[in-house]
Amino acid sequence: MNEQRLVNIETKIAFQEDAIEELNKVVYQQQQKLNQLEALCTSLADHVRSLLEAGNASKPGHEKPPHY
Repeated sequence: MNEQRLVNIETKIAFQEDAIEELNKVVYQQQQKLNQLEALCTSLADHVRSLLEAGNASKPGHEKPPHY
């Protein structure tokens, strides 16, 4: 194998390692955001459920409009 071909292969490997590292960072950040959004969704669902149970919110579609 000649020297230039070996250098080209090593260069490609270095770029691939950098690309993989960047992709890993993006995947990690997306997972963190997904976890935050799931927690927020759960919190909001619990809040709505507690409002419905307390009678502070009505179920949509069960009230007559004010003009009746």
